Amino acid sequence: MTQAKYKKWITQEGLIKIGGWARDGLTDKQIAHNMGIGTSTLYKWKKQHVEIVEALKKEKEVADYQVENSLFQRACGVTIVEKTYQMVDVKKDVLENRRTKFKNIYKLDHPKATQEEIEQEAIEKVPTRERIQTAEYVKQLPPDTNAATFWLRNRKPDKYRDQNFAALNKANTIKANADAKKAKAEARISEYNANQLENSQTYNPLISELYELIKENEGHYDETDN
Repeated sequence: MTQAKYKKWITQEGLIKIGGWARDGLTDKQIAHNMGIGTSTLYKWKKQHVEIVEALKKEKEVADYQVENSLFQRACGVTIVEKTYQMVDVKKDVLENRRTKFKNIYKLDHPKATQEEIEQEAIEKVPTRERIQTAEYVKQLPPDTNAATFWLRNRKPDKYRDQNFAALNKANTIKANADAKKAKAEARISEYNANQLENSQTYNPLISELYELIKENEGHYDETDN
């Protein structure tokens, strides 16, 4: 049964549908579902029928290039032009000139046509209304930092890969934790010394030395953690 199905998909109409799904970004599994077959069957047909492979590859490449070009333009900034239109009646003299031109051509192509037929064709085929441009707006879209970051991370991974940012965040976290521990130790020492002075009016020199040692090695966390 599946063998008979492939024939309609290698026709021009079938290949256009397959290519359209590929251009829309559908996966092979989704395309196979739309075709009413299993993914394994699609893989089999791709091996047997080069037309299907070419339809998928061509349209996927077109879609990739379109997205890549849009991403590049968004990363760098782009100028876009927007136009507005409206439908208006064709001026009487312009309409008559167009109908006269149409009738002359029609006579040459249809030498046996009567004058009445020619007049009727001109009335039916020459439009009395047309679309005209009413305004044009130029907009400048600024560069998008997110698009630029994505582009650089994928085009220059050695320099802009996510791991570099992750390593930096990890180093910052380690330093923050070390600073927090140091601050907590200092607070405990200060509290201990205060209690000693309040209760016995004596001062523990060892605790004082430890506090000074922490002060002297204030930058030591940065050096060891990095």
